Amino acid sequence: MWTMQLLVAAVLVVVVGVAALVLQRRRRVDPPTQQRWQVPAQLDRADFAGATGEWLVVTFTSEACMTCADVRRKAAVLASRDVSIFDAEYTAHRTLHERYRIEAVPTLVIADREGVVKASFLGPVSATDLWAACAEARDPGSSPEPDLGHQHHDS
Repeated sequence: MWTMQLLVAAVLVVVVGVAALVLQRRRRVDPPTQQRWQVPAQLDRADFAGATGEWLVVTFTSEACMTCADVRRKAAVLASRDVSIFDAEYTAHRTLHERYRIEAVPTLVIADREGVVKASFLGPVSATDLWAACAEARDPGSSPEPDLGHQHHDS
């Protein structure tokens, strides 16, 4: 008799333990996915009106973004005969955001005559880093930090 009761108690303990384990696993929350924002590797310069300079700096921005205004101002200072600046503000240039799959603003890219993106920044950027990245793109080896503006992604 005792063995039967002991066996029933042991089975109940195992069933309760398995049920608790299943419930615990169901409640476990997966960590949030980590978004890896991408910047375009190539631009079609014909998409950007007035892109006549040897270099093209494009800021993908939004009017609702305070950081975007700061990045736009810093990029504007780079304008010269050799550097064309284009601000692709979201509401005015939504098709450009879609074409280049811009999902985060501000996104800034520095492209050469062929539209190859040589440097880029996601989010805020200091004027010093932006100017150094532009100088390095235009004249490799001219910056003490040649990796500025180069996105490093884990494979």
